[in-house]
Amino acid sequence: MAEKIIATNREARRDYIILESYESGIELKGTEVKSLRENRVSLKDSFAKCEGQEIYLYNMHISPYSHGNIFNQAPTRVRKLLLHKSEIKKLVGKIQEKGLTLIPLRLYFKHGLAKIEIALSKGKKFYDKREDIKRRDAKLEIERALKTR
Repeated sequence: MAEKIIATNREARRDYIILESYESGIELKGTEVKSLRENRVSLKDSFAKCEGQEIYLYNMHISPYSHGNIFNQAPTRVRKLLLHKSEIKKLVGKIQEKGLTLIPLRLYFKHGLAKIEIALSKGKKFYDKREDIKRRDAKLEIERALKTR
């Protein structure tokens, strides 16, 4: 088992259509890694944004480490994502298209390093969400009908 999942963004798949996903490193400071090991992180309402030739992650909340002192960082500070230049250029081009955004899907440790899976996505409309609910309900009814036979 090489990956240990720390946090997932469950609302992402409900609110967005996932087009592509990328694995990225994340720049952490001080005691943030220790807080991650304690699973004290939230990806809710977080998003990534391109600034120049770099991508930054906003609103990811990492709670201060309980035994940390002056080395604790601000919980929702802006964090730099570590991607290859070719990936960044590709993402910048796609983000400039209408309605596309970068959102984090999950945060995990891979071989001892903190990694984040970010997704290029498009926001769902209300009627898209209703269609998903109808599809899920129909699937459940079919499974129940097959189970009773």
